[in-house]
Amino acid sequence: MASLDSISSAGASAGLAARPGVLSRLVRNKSALFGGSIVLVFVLMAVLAPILPLADPFKSNFLAIRKPPSEIYWFGTDELGRDQVSRLFFGAQASLLAGIVSVLIAVVIGLPFGLLAGWYGGWTDIVISRVTEALLACPFLILAIAFAAILGPSLTNAMIAIGLSAVPIFIRLVRGQVMSVKAEDFVEGARAVGARDLRLMFRHVLPNTLSPIVVQSTLFMAQAIILEAALSFLGLGQQPPAPSWGQMLNVAKNFMEQAPWMSVAPGICIFLAVLGFNLLGDGLRDALDPKEN
Repeated sequence: MASLDSISSAGASAGLAARPGVLSRLVRNKSALFGGSIVLVFVLMAVLAPILPLADPFKSNFLAIRKPPSEIYWFGTDELGRDQVSRLFFGAQASLLAGIVSVLIAVVIGLPFGLLAGWYGGWTDIVISRVTEALLACPFLILAIAFAAILGPSLTNAMIAIGLSAVPIFIRLVRGQVMSVKAEDFVEGARAVGARDLRLMFRHVLPNTLSPIVVQSTLFMAQAIILEAALSFLGLGQQPPAPSWGQMLNVAKNFMEQAPWMSVAPGICIFLAVLGFNLLGDGLRDALDPKEN
C-alpha cells in the first residue's frame, strides 16, 4: 500500500509539474518583464526614499509656492512650496504598503473560509457562499469607502478597509480551486490510506491552490493602489501632511489652472504602478498555467 508521504509527493508533483519552466516562461514574456521593471522602480523609490538626499517632504517653503518644473524642482512644488519629487518618493511608500497589507489581510481571512467552504461543502459552503455573494453584490469601491468611513480616516484604516473589501474575492477563488483539487486522484488516494481532513487540506489540497492565489494577489495589488489613492483623495486615507499620491491629487484639483503640473506627476505614478502590477500579474498567470508550454 502506498505511504502518505509518497502520495503527498505525487500531489505536489501534480501541482508543480509545470513550474520548473515558470521562470523561463516569465523571462520570455516581454510585457511581464516590463511590468516587473516598473514595479521594481517603485519598490526602489519607496525603499530608498529615506536614504536619498531628497528635500523634506513635510517642510513648507513659502518662497517657492507652486513653482513650475525647473532644474531645482524637477516636478515643481505644491501649494505649500514642498518639493513634488520628494513627496512622490515618500508617497510610493504609502501606496505599496497599502497594496501589500491589504492583500495580506484579504488572503489571511479569505483563504481559511474558502478552504472550509470548498472542502466540506454542505451547510458550511452554503453559509459562507451566501455571505460572500451578498458582499460581492456591493460594488468593490463602495464597500471599501463604507469600511473606511466606519473605521475612520487614516492610512491604517484604509488598508484594513481595502483588505476586508477583497476578502470575498479570495474566498470565492480559493473555494473554486479547492473543489477542483479535492476531486483529484492523489487526494482520493491519500484519503484511502487514512489521511485525515486537516492533513488532506493543508498537505495535499492547499499547496496545489497557491498559483492562482499568487496571481490574484499580484493583480489585486494594482486595485489596492487605486483604492488607496481614491480613499486618500476623498480624505479617508493618508492624512496631511503625510504624502500620498491620492492626497496630492486632491490638493492639485484646486490649482488646475494656476499649477497643472501638481496633478501630472502623481497621476502618472498611479497609472504606471497599476500598469506594472497588471502586466506582472498577467505574466505570472501565463507562466504558472500548466497548459502553457
